[in-house]
Amino acid sequence: MKTINPTPEAIKRFTQETVDNKAIVMVNVLRFKEFADYGDGVVKNLSGREAYARYSKSVMPLLWEVGGQVLWRGDVRSTFIAPKEEQWDEVLLVHYPNRQAFINMISSSAYKETMLHRTAAIADSRLIESKSVRLPKMVLTLARQVVRMKRLVLPKI
Repeated sequence: MKTINPTPEAIKRFTQETVDNKAIVMVNVLRFKEFADYGDGVVKNLSGREAYARYSKSVMPLLWEVGGQVLWRGDVRSTFIAPKEEQWDEVLLVHYPNRQAFINMISSSAYKETMLHRTAAIADSRLIESKSVRLPKMVLTLARQVVRMKRLVLPKI
C-alpha cells in the first residue's frame, strides 16, 4: 500500500498519545515519483527528487525553529530485506527535541504551505518515530576491545 501523507486518524492518534518528553528521531524512508505531480495539470518539468529538494529547502528553517536537525541522509543503493514491491530512493534521520516539537512543526501554517512540494514529489513513504536507547559505555568499550583483539589474533582474509 502506497502512503504519502498521514491520514487524519493517524495525526489525531499521534497527537493525542501520552508520551514522555524525550528526544525522538523520525526515520523517513522515501520513494520519489519520476515526475513531480502538483495536481494542477501544469507540467513543471521537475523530477520527484527535485520537488523534494524544494520541500527540504523550505522546511529546514521550520525544523531549526523547533530545535530539530537532520542527523543523516543517504541515497538507497539496494534493499536487502524487504518485500519486492518496497524499493526506496532515500532515507533520512531527523532529530527532534521531543514529540511535541515535531507536532508543532507539522501543525504550523508555514509547514502546511510547503507540504505541496512533498506531496508532489513522493510516490511512497514511511515515517517511523524512534527514541534513543543508550548502550552502557562499558558495553561499547568492551565491544571495541573484542574487535581489536580479533584483528590481532585472526588471520587477515
